[in-house]
Amino acid sequence: MAYTLPPLPYAFDALEPSIDARTMEIHHDRHHKAYVDNVNKALEAHPDLAALPVEKLIADLEKVPEAIRTVVRNNGGGHANHTLFWESLGKGKGGEPAGHLGEAVRSVFTSFENLKTALSDAAMKRFGSGWAWLSLDPKGKMLVESTANQDSPIMHGNVPLFGIDVWEHAYYLKYQNKRADYVAAIYDVIDWDAVGKRFAAHKK
Repeated sequence: MAYTLPPLPYAFDALEPSIDARTMEIHHDRHHKAYVDNVNKALEAHPDLAALPVEKLIADLEKVPEAIRTVVRNNGGGHANHTLFWESLGKGKGGEPAGHLGEAVRSVFTSFENLKTALSDAAMKRFGSGWAWLSLDPKGKMLVESTANQDSPIMHGNVPLFGIDVWEHAYYLKYQNKRADYVAAIYDVIDWDAVGKRFAAHKK
């Protein structure tokens, strides 16, 4: 198998009340697992592609045969996006980014509150399913963007630092159609230390 489902780095109920245990269980064990299973199946006849880290796979989709490109885009993207998502959340987290990440946020957005406004706005304006991202462009400049479906900033040359999953399966059991409430709650569980380490790794 090319890819495996990474274990959730905390208990299903660790992010309550922001994200409920049942949503975390279904989101990780069913939705993320399906992305892994589907991309593995698509790559069965392409061991050279299956040997690539998923980030490298989705960074150059033109190298993927056209017959499986959409499946790889959707499911490889889903695997990469969710792996980053789980790693960016944690129990008792939240607050504001500190250190070099905090400095960069203030440099670009003036304040953390302005970043929250921009990121929340991107999440709310994403029609249908998709993601809102805090990313770095190829020159290392921080920006907020959004992508449809399971597309990743990696697919157009950017580096995702953190993403808010706004697919309905990420929040509907608890919040129903109240996406704004879910988006507001997720800031209480963002692990800015983990995001900061990702930022530092890509700024070297």
